[in-house]
Amino acid sequence: MTAPADLVVREMELADVAIRIDYFHDASDDHLHTLGVDRARIPSRADWHAFYQRDYARPVDERLAYSLVWLLADEVVGFSSVDQITFGVDAYMHLHILSPTRRRAGMGTEFVRRSTAIYFQTLELQRLFCQPNAFNVAPNRTLQRAGFRYVRTYEATPSPINFPQPVTQWVLERPA
Repeated sequence: MTAPADLVVREMELADVAIRIDYFHDASDDHLHTLGVDRARIPSRADWHAFYQRDYARPVDERLAYSLVWLLADEVVGFSSVDQITFGVDAYMHLHILSPTRRRAGMGTEFVRRSTAIYFQTLELQRLFCQPNAFNVAPNRTLQRAGFRYVRTYEATPSPINFPQPVTQWVLERPA
């Protein structure tokens, strides 16, 4: 698929963090389960926003998370974030399309490609990992199409809001 000209990836600003917070808080239980997310582990909206206020006050090389917004025709359609960041070494990426009607439309691969370029440059990474739920087919296919290499499938808790689950670990090495 050729990427639409009006597809844009940009840094998520502090004013945008409600996109992420609302995505998880407003998601159905079925969708959270597909993501491997435990609703009971999701911080309150206020606590999560306070976390981002503290994190955005840090220099980029000291942040606990770094996020991007995905836009199509100036409409926010998704976001990506990284955590477990070791600046200059590696990080773990997450990717989400907001609306179920936008999922499986073929945009994810291009959004991921553009996001990885920003992560490699901004965080000076050597490698980027992603560990979607092993049974969530869409992100696993997207990562493969975006050039990630399969590493392994194993039991893990990918982030503090996840429950233990089988994940498929993918890696993308810094381009030469």
